[in-house]
Amino acid sequence: MANTYHQVYIQAVFAVKYREALINKEWKSELLGVMGTLINETGCKTIVVNAVEDHAHCFLGLKPVVSISDLMKAVKAKSSKYINEHNLTDKRFEWQEGYGVFSYSHSHIDRVYKYIENQEKHHKRQTFREEYIEFLDKFKVPYEDRYIFEELI
Repeated sequence: MANTYHQVYIQAVFAVKYREALINKEWKSELLGVMGTLINETGCKTIVVNAVEDHAHCFLGLKPVVSISDLMKAVKAKSSKYINEHNLTDKRFEWQEGYGVFSYSHSHIDRVYKYIENQEKHHKRQTFREEYIEFLDKFKVPYEDRYIFEELI
């Protein structure tokens, strides 16, 4: 639409189902490329996507006509489908239900980019659960601990 201007930056964080360490370094860059392409196909703009064994971070410019829930549904469903169709894991790959989404101003782009880019180094000091709860607390998102992650029993 003419004369519509926007600047909406979000970081989405989501886990592999049961937080299993299934994302393999051998094909991780391929997955990140697929996820970035899926984001761009919605009309949003990928800034950086990165993952470690059990979760992923996507930092992007959100297009105002795209709902976050539709975006996340597409990225998670199509990326897991890609993993399964290409037999990248020994068992069926699934992302955990739900996600965290956090908004940022333009002045935070470089800092968030570097944070996501350095996930491997970051997670040598902090677990994903600790990181995720830190995000929720920092952004003052109310939550119930029992709903944070589905555990493998």
